[in-house]
Amino acid sequence: MISQILKGLSMDDLNNIYNELIMEHSMNSYNKKKLGKADLCDIGHNPNCGDEITLEVKMNGNVIEDMAFSGHGCAISQASTSIMIDTLKGKTIEEAKEIIKTFISMIKREEVDEKDLEKLEDAIAFKNVANMPARVKCALLAWHTLDDMISLEK
Repeated sequence: MISQILKGLSMDDLNNIYNELIMEHSMNSYNKKKLGKADLCDIGHNPNCGDEITLEVKMNGNVIEDMAFSGHGCAISQASTSIMIDTLKGKTIEEAKEIIKTFISMIKREEVDEKDLEKLEDAIAFKNVANMPARVKCALLAWHTLDDMISLEK
């Protein structure tokens, strides 16, 4: 898995890979679009820096079949939203809630098991956002928005 490949890299190499991944998703996100027909839709807003996203979810039973977003914001919020979509698409609601919980815990610097971090896939790139307090809400915007949406669906 990707974590095995990354273990042999220096911290500078990892930071460079993560920064490139974040920039790629913020500038060229294929997840930034409208879904033809969404089962769930909600707006997330971060008044601190003006980030605003509309998150759309298409469900297939208990599985997140597709997601998309529109809106505007800083590179961190846009990339975090796009990577969250890649990470959670195809997951059940229960799996998604566990991954969301792990991501939020990682960003808040709470203790997280290494095995749980692996479930984050590319979202691990945001681990260092915890060192930038002004960007924490930007990184968490989509994750909290989706968590609220799927919690209301139960």
